[in-house]
This record gives sequence, structure tokens and C-alpha cells, in this order.
Amino acid sequence: MGIRLLRKRSGAYLGDITREDLDLMIHQFEEESSSDQDYFVDAMTIDLLHDAGASENLLNLLREAVGPTDGTEIRWEEV
Repeated sequence: MGIRLLRKRSGAYLGDITREDLDLMIHQFEEESSSDQDYFVDAMTIDLLHDAGASENLLNLLREAVGPTDGTEIRWEEV
């Protein structure tokens, strides 16, 4: 099974990540419930994930998703 990242509102595909990256995100982010699959990401979040050992692939996908904005909401799903 793979894990894909999507923009929360539009559902636009951002890219695929590894189970290890998903586990890292789940560990680093505060989840509202055990079924929570969405996160707000900004530059500070990306720095936090970098410091926690996230892969370059995940970091690049998140940087592209945030772009020049103050942040964006993403979600993940297993495929």
C-alpha cells in the first residue's frame, strides 16, 4: 500500500510518501482524533519535520504545497 498526500480542500494530488514519513507526521502533529488524516502545514511545520528526520521527498512535497502562502491544509490517504 502507498500513501498519497492531497490538498485538503481541492483534493489535488501532491505526491506519494513512505509509511515512515507518515508515521513521523502522525507522531509530530497533534491529531484531533485517531481517525484524523489532515494537517495544517506552514514553514515552521516543515522545519520541525526536517529536524525530526523527515525525508527530502516529504519536505519537498510540503514546500511545494505551501509555496509562498502562510500555510495550507493537507490530508493523506492510503491507496
